Amino acid sequence: MIPLYEDDLDWAAQAGLLNPEQVAPLWQALGERAQARPRFSGVTAAYYGGALVVMAALGLFLTLAWENLGGWGIFALALVYGLGLSGAGYWLSFRQRLTIPGGLLFTAAVWMTPLAVYGLQRALNFWSQGDPGQYANFYTWIRGSWFLMEISTLIVGAIALYFVRFPFLTFPLAWCLWFLSMDVAPLFFGADADFRARAWVSFWLGLGGLILAYLVDLRSPRSRGDYAFWLYLFGLLSFWPSLPFTGADTEWSRFLYFLVNLGLMILSVALRRRLLMVFGALGVFGYLSYLAFQVFAQSLLFPLALSALGLGLIALGVLYQRHCRRWEAYFKRRWPGVQGFLPKE
Repeated sequence: MIPLYEDDLDWAAQAGLLNPEQVAPLWQALGERAQARPRFSGVTAAYYGGALVVMAALGLFLTLAWENLGGWGIFALALVYGLGLSGAGYWLSFRQRLTIPGGLLFTAAVWMTPLAVYGLQRALNFWSQGDPGQYANFYTWIRGSWFLMEISTLIVGAIALYFVRFPFLTFPLAWCLWFLSMDVAPLFFGADADFRARAWVSFWLGLGGLILAYLVDLRSPRSRGDYAFWLYLFGLLSFWPSLPFTGADTEWSRFLYFLVNLGLMILSVALRRRLLMVFGALGVFGYLSYLAFQVFAQSLLFPLALSALGLGLIALGVLYQRHCRRWEAYFKRRWPGVQGFLPKE
């Protein structure tokens, strides 16, 4: 995103690109448009902080006392909480036009879904892979019995997102997709599924999450809210750690791991996603560390070659910064159809 200042419009007027009379009304209109967009501030931090406290209290920090309510009691209480939060969210979002606190309350309501489903399953004693224990274990233990809770949350979250266009609603969806990538392997391969089988399931579900994030990114301009961020994050958390464990322990598989991470770094530039750069850079650094301390541990030339590579990357970055506009314009003229496959700001 390119920052814009009022003197940029003055420069455009002096260069003959704008009429001088257009500068003031255009700057005012741009300011009003920017004010209409959600911005991060102290009030916004309070909103999100309060919502996260509610979500943690009714999820991660749920005490054993709740288990004493029994399945039907947990289900009823979670349902009352969910409906109450939804009602308050509707009033704030659609009656008071306070989209951020209203959207956060809707998100907290979706967060009640796994608790409600857990209560229902506890009441009916219906588990896909045996009794998983208390609800707090949902956040700490990998078990196939959590499958219905995760699927239900994905369904409810998707319905809520359809009616309430609020980007943070993708958080519980992405969170449950990440949990699903770990819990689905025992469901299909049994509780004794080996590590490689789990890694492959996590790999494919993570890759699916990344593709879903890309499709969302492609359809939703980020100026209207970043609906893809959490999908990218939890897709990467599922896809990236499983990469080293999906293949045989050979030099070729390690090199392929390096190439995949290098691809993530290149994609981060094309898609303008820093998350891809962070994970890709960590993977590349890990592979280079392996080369330095294992393969070329006794080499005098490897550190010199690696430093030359680093300096070359810096030089490429300088060239790109100086000529990026010209290169992007050439790219658009040469391959205009490719622009349709890149996310819009």
